[in-house]
Amino acid sequence: MSWVAANLDALLRTSLRHLWLAIVPVVIGTVVSLPLGWAANRWKVARAVLVPVSSLIYTIPSLALFVVMPLVIGTRTLDPVNVVVALSLYTIALLVRSISDALAAVPESVTTAATAMGYRPAGRFFAVELPLALPVLIAGVRVASVSNMSLVAVGQLIGVLSLGFFLTEGAQLSNFAEIIAGIVAIVVLALLVDALLALLGRLLTPWTRVGPKAGAGA
Repeated sequence: MSWVAANLDALLRTSLRHLWLAIVPVVIGTVVSLPLGWAANRWKVARAVLVPVSSLIYTIPSLALFVVMPLVIGTRTLDPVNVVVALSLYTIALLVRSISDALAAVPESVTTAATAMGYRPAGRFFAVELPLALPVLIAGVRVASVSNMSLVAVGQLIGVLSLGFFLTEGAQLSNFAEIIAGIVAIVVLALLVDALLALLGRLLTPWTRVGPKAGAGA
């Protein structure tokens, strides 16, 4: 506790930076994944390409992807953009298949009824299909967010400041308290973000909380 008290300001500032590095890729990845998931659901050829490619991307070790990023996008090695882009790719890899499967699960009768009511494809997607797919989408975003919280710490190995700093410095100095503080901070951030996303999911999908009505004779 004495180490935490002495370094609380640095811990809080680094936590905010860590949070930014983890959440921005989730936002970018979600926005990009929506049209890709829609395309994968709509066209078999698109699904045959997008799903395997996204699965392949997720198998790339995070450290290797962080190291390669400067060569691919022309940034400096220590630029946090490398981590943001890499984690955006991981988020896309997680969400494309989830979104495609969620949209495929929307009953055909629902989409047919929406079309009969005059909805064009884009309008039907946002007004009918996407709301019904939200529970699966939110679940995928929660997984991506928690995953990113841990992966951001790996970025410290290439010099991008995050809560991973306390893990690496603690290991170098054999400072057990510093290591524990870094781990606890990462876990707390992950739990907070996951709880907020779970709450957001409940607010956006109120129909999922409606239970069956009791029978008249009950």
